[in-house]
Amino acid sequence: MDQPTSGAGPADEADGGAEALGRPLPEGVRRRVIALVSDAFGALTVAELPAQLRQYARFTPTRRAKFAGNAMAAALESDAVFRQRIGERLGQSQPELTGALEAGAPPAAADPLDVAAAAYVLRPAGWVKLVESAGEEVQRADAERADEETRRELDQLREELERARAHTRTETERLRTELEAARKEAESLHRKLRSALSEVKRGEAALRRSAAETDTVRAESAAQLSAVESESRRLKGRLGEAEAALEASRRAAREGRSVEDMRLRLLLDTVLDAASGLRRELALPPATTHPADTVDALEPGRMSPKDIAARALSETDPALLDQLLALPQAHLIVDGYNVTKTGYPQMPLEKQRLRLLGGLSVLAAQTGAEMTCVFDGAELAAPVLLAPPRGVRVLFSKPGVTADEVIRQLARAEPPGRPVVVVSTDREVADGVAKAGARPVASVLLLKRLSRV
Repeated sequence: MDQPTSGAGPADEADGGAEALGRPLPEGVRRRVIALVSDAFGALTVAELPAQLRQYARFTPTRRAKFAGNAMAAALESDAVFRQRIGERLGQSQPELTGALEAGAPPAAADPLDVAAAAYVLRPAGWVKLVESAGEEVQRADAERADEETRRELDQLREELERARAHTRTETERLRTELEAARKEAESLHRKLRSALSEVKRGEAALRRSAAETDTVRAESAAQLSAVESESRRLKGRLGEAEAALEASRRAAREGRSVEDMRLRLLLDTVLDAASGLRRELALPPATTHPADTVDALEPGRMSPKDIAARALSETDPALLDQLLALPQAHLIVDGYNVTKTGYPQMPLEKQRLRLLGGLSVLAAQTGAEMTCVFDGAELAAPVLLAPPRGVRVLFSKPGVTADEVIRQLARAEPPGRPVVVVSTDREVADGVAKAGARPVASVLLLKRLSRV
């Protein structure tokens, strides 16, 4: 911070002489001068302020003293008119102190810092001595305070030293007592240790003899055990190979037989239901002729999904789906997310699945057709805890496998001749299942049918 130094204003020159400080203002006097200027600052108009101080006109006295202290000190030192205006405001606020300084007799009971600050602003005759004496007084007071603090710290340190010495003596006596007890205990332990070492040496000798005998027996046992284990491993290997071969043959025979039996049984049920349905639809009377009498007759055709497609129904007419599901042993395969994202994509995936499966359950109860709904497992963030509804088989594709591939596998797994209907708007899925003999229909057809459930 810049500190005001010596200088004489017009008022000093009018008195016929110029007084100047021979050194910077003492810090205490300087702070008190800035506080006086900051307090008197607010009583002046903007026009009465020096140009460099006008920007601080709206500041509070505290902020003004903090941010404009150097500028106010410099203006007070260099601008005699500004100093005179500050002196006038000081005379109005502290008339007794101002009058005493003008009379050359500062009050003895006043604070030396207040007297020095007022003298620096008013610049009466002898103001330099007042400022310097105030600075010396402050320095003496600071030195006395420092000496007093030093004496108090020294007394405190002496007391702490005495307490530390007393504590050290007490600790020394306690440690001596503990050391003597430790010495006696150590001597007792040494005697016990020598006795224990003698016992240990005798025990080690006996242990070495026992170890030698044990090593001999162990070596013989290890040789016999090695031979037994080698033979056991050889026999276990042969047994494992035989069991694996037997299990593989059993599994191959069981799986082949179960899959073929299932396919044949399903096809047989399809043929029987188709024949029964045709008999009801055509209202055929019981056969009254022998096989030879029907040689020239035409066999009635069996209705298939292609026959249904040939009828004059729109591809989006729900009646078309009803006709397909009315076929004997019909199997409806649904591309789950393809249907839900077509009908209600704004819903969360969990609610999409529940809504679709609820509608399929009602449709299965109404038509009696087999229904399988396939969802893409890649959409799942965690395993799904879902109880499949009655009459609907729910499948999720495995990692790395899409729902489209699972649907094509389901279509290929069905025996030729069984009515299979696949619901998906995906053209690749529709073309794939069509090659396997299934009937593809659009997702909107199922959504319209479910809206009637």
